[in-house]
Amino acid sequence: MAAVPLRPEPEMIADTLCKTGEGPMWHPVEKRVYWVDIPNGTLYRYDPDTGEHEQFLQSGVIGGYTFQADGGILLFQERGAIRLYKNGELTTIVEEIPEEREGRFNDVIADPEGRVYCGTMPIGDRPGKLYRLERDGSLHVAFEDAGLSNGIGFSPDLSLVYHSDSDKRLITRSRYNRSTGELTERTVWHRTKDGDGLPDGMTVDADGYVWSAQWDGSCLLRLDLDGNEVDRVTFPANKVSSIIFGGEDYLDAYVTTANVNGRETEGPGAGALFRVQLGVAGKPEFFSRIGL
Repeated sequence: MAAVPLRPEPEMIADTLCKTGEGPMWHPVEKRVYWVDIPNGTLYRYDPDTGEHEQFLQSGVIGGYTFQADGGILLFQERGAIRLYKNGELTTIVEEIPEEREGRFNDVIADPEGRVYCGTMPIGDRPGKLYRLERDGSLHVAFEDAGLSNGIGFSPDLSLVYHSDSDKRLITRSRYNRSTGELTERTVWHRTKDGDGLPDGMTVDADGYVWSAQWDGSCLLRLDLDGNEVDRVTFPANKVSSIIFGGEDYLDAYVTTANVNGRETEGPGAGALFRVQLGVAGKPEFFSRIGL
């Protein structure tokens, strides 16, 4: 099916000039959207009621994070470190992963049971991995060959998990076992076309369609259940890095971008947080429950 272009106008709502803006997350209790500048380890948040944003936390390098069910925030960092931020204090959950000493985490997601899938960057010729962090703090490898592990999302019926490998420019789909957390029957579901950049962060809307941010592609792609592009939204910034739905009815899409090489190269608004009305609803993400 040919793409049917959408015509919503992305609105820049927080001009933070993030080098690598990533990981937007809607906090359903606070009614605010969070996002991170990965290399600077800066966590931001935006309040749509006031239109104001603020720097919430700075800590090393933050490749991803989850909201804990008890109000804490899990930070997934360099060297495979995992730390809990709660009540103004940092507690180490995992000091390091020996295989990840030269790397870092990159994009994570909590599952409905409170586990966390957490991907890593490649180190030299070794591809990144996708780990599964259990509620007791133990780590397991979900799959070894995650490439440059990136966006992860669940189908609405929780039978499938989607995973982006930016290195290979593809998205895979796996069967998800909620009781064990195991991912099986992993297959290639979508390949990014030449000229569309790299598949980066993602989310899945209420209809089960995947929204994939395209790094160096200046757009979001909406992919149907078979992995075919059905809609596209363009952005002024080249490096569109991730997306999440939020708001009372999950009708507001919040989109992060990156400003790696300056705006003359990366385009207007690079590094800012955008909001866009896509005409579809998203769905809530899950809280992690590590140690709870």
